[in-house]
Amino acid sequence: MMALMVHLKAVDHLRGKGDRIAKVSFRGLSFYSRVVENCEEVANFNETFRWPIASRLDGNEMLEIQVYNYSKVFSNRLVGTFSMVLQKVAEEGHLELTDTLIDDNNFLIKTSVTIEIRYQPVDRTAGVWSDGELLDVPDDRDGFFTFESDSLLSGHSHGSGSSPGRTLQGSIPTFRKAGKGVFSAMKLGKIKSSRDDHKRGDEPAVLDMDDLDRKAIRLAGTLEPDTISLASVTAVTTNVSNKRSKPDIKMEPSSGRPVDYQISITIIEARQLIGLNMDPVVCVEVGDDKKYTSMKESTNCPYYNEYFVFDFHVPPDVMFDKIIKLSVIHSKNLLRSGTLVGTFKMDVGTVYSQPEHQFYHKWAILSDPNDITAGCKGYIKCDIAVVGKGDNIKTPHKANETDEDDLEGNLLLPEGIPAERQWARFYVKIYRAEGLPKMNTSLMANVKKAIIGENRDLVDPYVQVQYAGQKGKTSVQKSSYEPIWNEQVVFTELFPPLCKRLKVQIRDSDKVNDVAIGTHFIDLRKISNDGDKGFLPTFGPAWVNMYGSTRQYTLMDEHQDLNDGLGEGVSFRARLLLSIAVEILDISSPEILCSTDVQVEMVSNISESATGKMEEFFVFGSFLEATMIDRKIGDKPISFEITIGNYGNQIDGVNKPSSVRRKKKDAENEEEESELIQNSSEDEAEEDADLVSVSTTPPMKPVITDRNYFHLPYFEKKPCIYIKSWWQDQRRRLYNSNMMDKIADKLEEGLNDVQEVIKTEKAFPERRLRGVLEELSVGCSRFVTLANKDIGQSGRTKLDRERLKSCMREMDSMGQQAKQIRTQVKKNTVRDKLKLAQNFLQKLRFLADEPQHSIPDVFVWMMSNHKRIAYARIPSKDILYSMVDEETGKDCSKVKAVFLKLPGKKGFGPAGWTVQAKLELYLWLGLNKQRKDFLSGLPNGFEEMKSAKAGLSLHTMPPVSLVYNMKQVFQLRAHMYQARSLFAADSSGLSDPFARVFFSTHSQVTEVLGETLCPTWDQLLVFDDVELFGEASELRDDPPIIVVEIYDQDTVGKAEFIGRTFAKPTIKMCEEHYGPPRFPPQLEYYQVYRGNSTAGELLAAFELLQIGQGGRADLPPLEGPTDSEHGPIIAVPLGIRPVLSRYRIEVLFWGLRDLKRINLAQVDRPRVDIECAGKGVQSALIQNYKKNPNFSTLVKWFEVDLPENELLHPPLNIRVVDCRAFGRYILVGSHAVTTLRRFIYSTPDKTSNNWATAGDIIVNMDTEPLVRKMDTVVKLDATSDTVVKVDMTEEESDKKKKKKKKKKGEVEEEEETDERMLDWWSKYFASIETLKGKLRAQEAAQAEAEEREDLEIAAEAAEPDDLLLKGSKTKEKSKDKKSSKDKKKGHQAADGTDNEPVKSRVDELVVYNKELESEYGTFEDWLHTFNLYRGKAGDDDEHALDDDRIVGRFKGSLCMYKLPLSEEITREAGFDPNMGMFQSIPHNDPINVLVRVYVVRATDLHPADINGKADPYIVIKLGKSEVKDKENYISKQLNPVFGKSFDIEATFPMESMLTVSVYDWDLVGTDDLIGETKIDLENRFYSKYRATCGISANYSVHGYNVWRDPMKPSQILAKLCKDGKIDGPHYGPGGKVKVANRIFLGATELEDENGLKKQTEEHLALTVLNRWEEIPRVGCKLVREHVETRPLLNPDKPGIEQGRVEMWVDMFPMDMPAPGPAIDISPRKPKRYELRVIIWNTDEVILEDDDYFTGEKSSDIFVRGWLKGQQEDKQDTDVHYHSLTGEGNFNWRFVFPFDYLMAEEKIVISKKESMFSWDETEYKIPPRLTLQVWDADHFSADDFLGAIELDLNRFPRGAKTAKQCSLNMIRNEHELPTISIFKQKRVKGWWPFAARDENDDLELTGKVEAELHLVTAEEAEKSPVGLGRNEPDPLEKPNRPDTTFLWFLSPLKAIRYLVCNRYKWLIIKIVLALLLLIMLGLFLYSMPGYLVKKLLGA
Repeated sequence: MMALMVHLKAVDHLRGKGDRIAKVSFRGLSFYSRVVENCEEVANFNETFRWPIASRLDGNEMLEIQVYNYSKVFSNRLVGTFSMVLQKVAEEGHLELTDTLIDDNNFLIKTSVTIEIRYQPVDRTAGVWSDGELLDVPDDRDGFFTFESDSLLSGHSHGSGSSPGRTLQGSIPTFRKAGKGVFSAMKLGKIKSSRDDHKRGDEPAVLDMDDLDRKAIRLAGTLEPDTISLASVTAVTTNVSNKRSKPDIKMEPSSGRPVDYQISITIIEARQLIGLNMDPVVCVEVGDDKKYTSMKESTNCPYYNEYFVFDFHVPPDVMFDKIIKLSVIHSKNLLRSGTLVGTFKMDVGTVYSQPEHQFYHKWAILSDPNDITAGCKGYIKCDIAVVGKGDNIKTPHKANETDEDDLEGNLLLPEGIPAERQWARFYVKIYRAEGLPKMNTSLMANVKKAIIGENRDLVDPYVQVQYAGQKGKTSVQKSSYEPIWNEQVVFTELFPPLCKRLKVQIRDSDKVNDVAIGTHFIDLRKISNDGDKGFLPTFGPAWVNMYGSTRQYTLMDEHQDLNDGLGEGVSFRARLLLSIAVEILDISSPEILCSTDVQVEMVSNISESATGKMEEFFVFGSFLEATMIDRKIGDKPISFEITIGNYGNQIDGVNKPSSVRRKKKDAENEEEESELIQNSSEDEAEEDADLVSVSTTPPMKPVITDRNYFHLPYFEKKPCIYIKSWWQDQRRRLYNSNMMDKIADKLEEGLNDVQEVIKTEKAFPERRLRGVLEELSVGCSRFVTLANKDIGQSGRTKLDRERLKSCMREMDSMGQQAKQIRTQVKKNTVRDKLKLAQNFLQKLRFLADEPQHSIPDVFVWMMSNHKRIAYARIPSKDILYSMVDEETGKDCSKVKAVFLKLPGKKGFGPAGWTVQAKLELYLWLGLNKQRKDFLSGLPNGFEEMKSAKAGLSLHTMPPVSLVYNMKQVFQLRAHMYQARSLFAADSSGLSDPFARVFFSTHSQVTEVLGETLCPTWDQLLVFDDVELFGEASELRDDPPIIVVEIYDQDTVGKAEFIGRTFAKPTIKMCEEHYGPPRFPPQLEYYQVYRGNSTAGELLAAFELLQIGQGGRADLPPLEGPTDSEHGPIIAVPLGIRPVLSRYRIEVLFWGLRDLKRINLAQVDRPRVDIECAGKGVQSALIQNYKKNPNFSTLVKWFEVDLPENELLHPPLNIRVVDCRAFGRYILVGSHAVTTLRRFIYSTPDKTSNNWATAGDIIVNMDTEPLVRKMDTVVKLDATSDTVVKVDMTEEESDKKKKKKKKKKGEVEEEEETDERMLDWWSKYFASIETLKGKLRAQEAAQAEAEEREDLEIAAEAAEPDDLLLKGSKTKEKSKDKKSSKDKKKGHQAADGTDNEPVKSRVDELVVYNKELESEYGTFEDWLHTFNLYRGKAGDDDEHALDDDRIVGRFKGSLCMYKLPLSEEITREAGFDPNMGMFQSIPHNDPINVLVRVYVVRATDLHPADINGKADPYIVIKLGKSEVKDKENYISKQLNPVFGKSFDIEATFPMESMLTVSVYDWDLVGTDDLIGETKIDLENRFYSKYRATCGISANYSVHGYNVWRDPMKPSQILAKLCKDGKIDGPHYGPGGKVKVANRIFLGATELEDENGLKKQTEEHLALTVLNRWEEIPRVGCKLVREHVETRPLLNPDKPGIEQGRVEMWVDMFPMDMPAPGPAIDISPRKPKRYELRVIIWNTDEVILEDDDYFTGEKSSDIFVRGWLKGQQEDKQDTDVHYHSLTGEGNFNWRFVFPFDYLMAEEKIVISKKESMFSWDETEYKIPPRLTLQVWDADHFSADDFLGAIELDLNRFPRGAKTAKQCSLNMIRNEHELPTISIFKQKRVKGWWPFAARDENDDLELTGKVEAELHLVTAEEAEKSPVGLGRNEPDPLEKPNRPDTTFLWFLSPLKAIRYLVCNRYKWLIIKIVLALLLLIMLGLFLYSMPGYLVKKLLGA
């Protein structure tokens, strides 16, 4: 037997005289020595204590000796403590020593103790001293170095009795030896050096960085400044200590709440569909909704361009699991469902996780689910986008899509998925389940029992597995709570899968309807890894736990949704044993099943041990406090229940014979005896096995706290619970997950800190970020070492092994990268590196989520009257214990504040925000054999109360309650200063807020402040006599949290909840001094939460002061009366409130806009009140709002005292009131400006380059870098006035021109663009190309930057020689990428230089793919718009509904500055003192303006009609005028081109909001609004960016680029110079102009319509305007000539784009000269063409028919042709009968007239969609000519033989002869030179016909000689031709052989032909052969006769 013996010899150097007693503790078992009476200096105990121990002595276990002064009457008083680590003993087995004690303040005292220790292990060995491992000092967050952290010392006392302190100072020498400095505890650096030093956790947000650095460096000696943390704004959530874990602020479960989604899918076209002559339809399915495209006839490359929209209102999880399925169906009609060609599946989540939530112009590969051996069945080109609320999708700019798509390069697959996906089998094996709940009423069961006489389990379970839209079910196991299935469900899907989640559901089979018992989702990304060292999805065999509604069975379960996997489960439902495997199929093997239907098969059983060894687990919980109990349930006694799985569940737990379980358990228990210390007989172990779990606290009646909440009077007696349970021991999984979680938590906290530093603009965010990254890399390497020891445990699955490998790889590389990035963090790169670090965080969270469960989660339920009221769910990994500190759960043996919430849907919305109860809960979960430690984290100073029933084994029993005999009394001071941006809870749009502060069982309220969202309470709440239980020293480090709730007071009814926040007080013990640095505390911002969304911020400070012996008199005095119940309100004391200084705030009052009615009455005489910090100013009264809504007095100001610290500035409130008769004022709306920082006036900096006054700077004009390759460098001397001409000499440019001309000549196809041909659209399309090029360049640049960064990281991580390789490889890669991209772009290289001759340049405008406002800061350069709100704020996510609360807008501005102001500003010339800082702003008198709105086109409109289309038209409203363009609606178009301009006259300010709406025209009923966009014209009109009329790039007086503005550029320039008070413009000779001190160069000649040139200054002036931003001081970027793209929104579907409109607005003041006529932007009319196709001959057409008489192969050939989209106008040649060689002669002409848009390269077709259509619909389709060859049959359908499709813009040249014509002309289309019929006009040649054979390969089925001739409509009229061979211009008859005559007239002729032609020689040969034979026969016949005759001589 192993034992530890301690011989306690004596204690020396005691003080005084008295009785002494010693207590020796080891492994939780304490022995007391005898009392040594009346000893003075020395107490000789001379006693030996012996502990028999069952497990080997661990090197880091503790022995503790405490020496007391003994007293018979009072409790013993502690003299000192000695504790030591037994490593030396474990190693050597024997030790004698004398060492000093330490007292309870951790000071060494003189008293020393002498002991001898012996340890005798069984095998005589003792452990080896492991250096350094001993003290891996825990990262105790507070850096507190009194070694109280329990993980370190796993075996010391549990504070039973009244041990007041346990520390280990005595063994510090040992620690020092271990080679770690004290500061290893300062990794996180919330520093404390001694008790009095400053506690960092509560450092206010306004900490001065330098001071912090100095202090830290002084403390730490060598500590880097990076590692010091700053207090976060919410001190609570970061200051994590060793005894408390942080509370979760957000209350509401986010999942499970339905949200709006819109899925838009555009099916553009399909290609290469497999099958002959099909009529394809595409079916689009999302979930259960189906929509179909129209049918296209006889083509296998149909063009649809149809747009479908699906709207959903479901929770995100449900949405992302829906499957999008695209299938192509062949010849579907009303009667038949058609045959499936192929499908493509993908889940919505995959699309949503794409950048911009969309796939754009990608090709989906179709595969056939019924035949997996077949390959690709074709491609569909589509766009898919998923829009959630508030997402805005950037649609890539749609212009003429000329890029001939390369299919393989643009597949519809997420990045990283190979194009060739293979088929795979997914095997989901379902073994068995346990712990199912009842699913039937007991009533039925009793009836059954009475009849049959047996007791049945009340559930009939089966398992349903759902994946990729398919379902599989196991068999039903009748009446079984523990069903065993052993079946597998097999899915066949393409791999890698595009559907991410697999859904496993246990269901109860029922005659009426089956219901779900529980659901579990398996994310395939978490159980596989696609890296090069990755693994296929694999899982288990492992148990998964299912959670759902509570287990009582009710007929109508209100929480049934929870069982379907929606929302957070509130109770354990069952656990299911399953495994998943995936195998990639080898399709070539013959025995494979071809279909993808789901199979269900049997599998063999698996052994019990496969999932791990069963272990006994122990859960202990203690309720230290239960407060904030909702008053609805306060009247009945309340108890709490804790359950883990079904253990501990008393009401509705396990329904199962207990005998079964006991037998099974005992068998295991015999082998491993419980490892508690045995010191009497063996039988205690057995008793321990019969430990009865106590899972509920005794019921207790709540006591009232205040009028909303109750609390339970748990004062010194804290109830406990404990539960034993049995689970497979899979702790390793949770340990790894815990380690990663802890690293992630640290990282998250650090990143929040960094963001805080950046946000508050403190110094050195980069240092903090470096510290964070350093910490991350240390954490990662620590993970790798710890996780590595995870070796062959039983029940480890393949996934465990693979996950471990990949996690270690990931963590290792993350650690390396973090180190790497740390070195790159510089001041300017902080933000980028922060983003990278955030990616790390996401990755860590992803890795930490363990897919294979082990121990189920723990539920805490509050019960009242045997009903479950509210719950909290605590993940078991969070409270799991481990010997290794990093592996322990974050809440294990810590006190956690837990907020209980209502279950299921009840917890949504307002009900979910009120706390049902707040618990201070201590939890511990671990193996039963490690149980000795379970009390170690509790606050000290308690005694354990055991249950009375427990007989002998008292000391091994867990306590049923703890009694604290130590209590401390405190006074809490809550300094409630102010709150801001609170939630608007009243209909007025304001609130009447008050705050309620809760601490422990106390609560107090501030006063109510009426009608404000930014209350400044400035109130001190004093809580007297707050009693807290436990040791003073511990409370100092871990005070309980303070909860502050903010309410809105209502006159009637209950106050309404606004939000809640948590805080931690700063604590002062009675012996500490009240003074800096910790006191007085400073104000901090606390974020207020309402559910999951933020509801404002609270500025407050909290201090907790201990009341000592002297009572309250010792506390720092309070100003004012302290009788808080009656006396007046105490203000926040001076040291805490902020320091103020005097500011002046100037307000510019401009006007009010769009005020809505208030109480049905219109606003008539409004006024604006501005208030800030109690001071304010009122605007002038607007006398008649309708007539003029602007203010008469523009600028007013007021002075106010504001805090010096900008972060503490109070908000400024803008309120608009309406003055009614009899002096009544009514609030219209209000706006709070939360931060005044952007309005602070800073004096302009005279030294910056903008003010440079010396010398002139020449601005280099290099506008056309393409043509001019010479950059002349201009050296400037600051004082010189000389100008270097940067232009080329005339000759040079002439030479260039000539060169250009020559180059043109070479390429005969390209003709010079005719100036007359160009119109506004040419300009527009050219600009769009430029925009696309820009976007592409941006993407490329971004990709390159990323690549470079990766390279850098790789470089620094790799060896140098490695690097060269890597570098070159990456370069090659990027080269490849580039070249492939270039190929793709083909015709439109971004710059047009590479592969096109230089075209004459078209002038361009700027196309913005967003609103103009977003480019120019909403034009608020001096005039700001403040929205006025009224009404309650919406609670939908993140206030998305605020738009509905807007009741108007206030226009004006603010300017604040400290007084006094410097003189020089006010002394400037022309300074108007009345205008203050708002100099040189225009006057706000009404002004008449002509507004000209140009609407170019709309894209992606939301369909408004049933047919999935819309008939859009435009409506424009401005003030009272409205223009409806209803008669010009565009039929059935979702991308209509309007091309219209509208003129409206308006008067600012009355009419300044322009609304452009797109409506859908309906024949009957009212027209529906599709969407609208609003533009504030007034801000544009007055903006310094000059948004009245865009400035074009070039000035011309005629043509398509004519100057639009009535003012010429020179006039505009002169005005700008005058307004900006700058010198200029001075025009000089030689094309120069000087403005301020900048000199610009430009052309000086202008060409008019007749080509005459004249001198002008306009070009020069325009040059300056286009570069106005370079002018010093006043320069800014002027608005260019542009087209903006604005999203269309519909008020019914807030936040979701309904399409976009491209438009622009020009404004011209009426007092200026009138502008010219509007530019004509009407859509280009398509040009009429006629395509004449002559089919001359065919050759080598395959022969299809067999001849009746001769069996000969022949074909009756004819050719059919049509233009795509005009199938109904198809034309056929006549038939060439009986072609025996595949040759056919036709000489037949097809004529196809069509309308064609040159610019867009599309044919325009107008046709009625069906006979019921009201009007024709216009389609645009690419011009493609289809020619097919057919075999005519008389009595059956004609046979299709082959086809070719020619894109008339680019098709291969025909071959000269039939021989040269081959399939390669189709196959290698991309490589061959192509021609365009529109350029060539006439082409003749041979082209191949092709069709696909059985194996889907192209085969040549014939050749056709054709001639294509394109003529315009005019030419066609001049020279008409006939169809076929008719007049005019008839073709000659083909020369066909005789057999082609009709076969039934002359069968003999045909036979003659056959005989004569083909078989002539054959017949001759046969005749000759016959003759020969006859002769031979005759010869043989007559030979014998002759011979005889000859012989006989006859």
